[in-house]
Amino acid sequence: MSGKRRRQRAHRPKKHSLSRSIRAELLFPVSRVDRLLREDRKDRYFQRLSWSTPVFLAGVMEYLTANILDLAGKEAYNHRKMLITPEHVQTVMDSNHLSHIFEDDTTPQVDGMPPFRK
Repeated sequence: MSGKRRRQRAHRPKKHSLSRSIRAELLFPVSRVDRLLREDRKDRYFQRLSWSTPVFLAGVMEYLTANILDLAGKEAYNHRKMLITPEHVQTVMDSNHLSHIFEDDTTPQVDGMPPFRK
């Protein structure tokens, strides 16, 4: 050996990067929501979104999904079924206070066509 000492570094565990979903403790993908919000659009509103907008939106979507699936599970249990079917989800959506959230109030306005009323 040439008399030089080699410096030994203490092994520090590497910090793994954490996704925004993990940091926000969400199951819904925050990065995908962010990407879909920021897709190139005509109106360019996406330039004014804050960093917390996709986190909040993913949290709201996860909350609504969890509530709908919970109620659909109870509906399936009431019908003595082990699996949630689309009919159970539809029953929950039609007969619950959630129906006013998802009703389609906006209809596209086409030139020369009167707005469609239900």
